[in-house]
Amino acid sequence: MHVEEKLTAETFPAAPERATLEGKNKFLGFWLFLGGETVLFASLFATYLALKDKTNGGPSAEELFQMPVVFMATMLLLTSSLTSVYAIYHMKNFDFKKMQLWFGITVLLGAGFLGLEIYEFTEYVHEGHKFTTSAFASSFYTLVGTHGSHVAFGLLWILTLMIRNAKRGLDLYNAPKFYVASLYWHFIDVVWVFIFTVVYLMGMVG
Repeated sequence: MHVEEKLTAETFPAAPERATLEGKNKFLGFWLFLGGETVLFASLFATYLALKDKTNGGPSAEELFQMPVVFMATMLLLTSSLTSVYAIYHMKNFDFKKMQLWFGITVLLGAGFLGLEIYEFTEYVHEGHKFTTSAFASSFYTLVGTHGSHVAFGLLWILTLMIRNAKRGLDLYNAPKFYVASLYWHFIDVVWVFIFTVVYLMGMVG
């Protein structure tokens, strides 16, 4: 049920994402969904750790990883998490234009991360590190690629919300949608921190 009441900065609730029953249900459904996503990534991490030394004569992590590119991508994604926080701050203060601005910056930073990841994968393929090269390669591309697909989905989610609600503005119907999308984006960032540590940093030290 849509909330059609005309809202102002004074009447907008402090927690608009949970001000309606529909919003609370979205919030609960998201956490259930996140539980499944956590199990998925835990399985991929376990598989990678079991296979990371099975190179089959192909390049190893120490020989392969380009840390300057990975570090730059990490900074872009972590910064995008901060900009999404700013977006939600302005949502809670009923400032739709500033919320859209910061979500737009979040999308640009996320797109930059994806661009660097595609560049990274392309370079690895040129060095003989293909999906079928070894068990290490397969587990690496599956884990990091699955995360990349989640980033792409998150970007599409936020961008769709921005475009669809550009004329509608902010209300109690779409506020939970923006909030849940931002939580999903934070989850993606947290997963990347683990990937950066387990895959790249541990890979470089052997």
